[in-house]
Amino acid sequence: MKTPLVFDINRCSTVDGPGVRTTVFVKGCNLDCRWCHNPESKCRAAQLAFFFEKCVGCGACSRVCENSECTACGKCADVCPEGARKLYGVPMTTDELADIIERDKPYYEATGGGATISGGECMLYPKFVAELAKKFRERGVSVAVDTAGNVPYSAFETVLPFVDVFLYDVKAVDPQLHKKGTGADNKTILENLDKLIAAGAKIIIRTPVIPGFNDGDEQAAIDEYLNKRGLIAEKLPYHAMGESKLKALADGKKFSPPKKRI
Repeated sequence: MKTPLVFDINRCSTVDGPGVRTTVFVKGCNLDCRWCHNPESKCRAAQLAFFFEKCVGCGACSRVCENSECTACGKCADVCPEGARKLYGVPMTTDELADIIERDKPYYEATGGGATISGGECMLYPKFVAELAKKFRERGVSVAVDTAGNVPYSAFETVLPFVDVFLYDVKAVDPQLHKKGTGADNKTILENLDKLIAAGAKIIIRTPVIPGFNDGDEQAAIDEYLNKRGLIAEKLPYHAMGESKLKALADGKKFSPPKKRI
């Protein structure tokens, strides 16, 4: 079983599905969205980020570093007093994650919430997602999976018995536009959406509204496409949170913000 690294756990989230939720974010994605607000999620390996503006020059990081080249061990992040260094990606077992999820169960029960498995693209690890979702369910916690859907449908067949709702991204229906913005066309994504509908899965469509990408006629095209399938998209406004994180990762990629803000 391929086990991803976890780069964040967001407790008491209200934006990752119904009710109050705890969201587990795993590393690794097979899209390359120019506007991605979680650029630390794209690479499957652990990454060390350096937020220069937070550094006070205390030297604590250099005193604990034992390597001539960075191995993303995270020792410097552990001792940094200002959070200037941050490690993205740590190994965690499904039992460890289930223990964390269970802590906020009263909030889930009061609000109709639960746990959300996200990324990156968590569906790159279907056996891991299935095992994790099953353990959440065994503890009485509802499960959502946040996905862009760009995986073989067999991955969805693996997790379907253990998932209550899919948060499914539809960024564009025009395949050329989709490829321009994400690095891949949307053939598999749209085919998987139809298969999930046929399987009776509960689906919440989410569409990020990106100025200069899909904020014009494409929004009407998306709405028409979904309406024919009895679905309505939640519109997610653009934000630039990814810019500072991508600079801190210093991996040479350029963040491409839209032409204007929503």
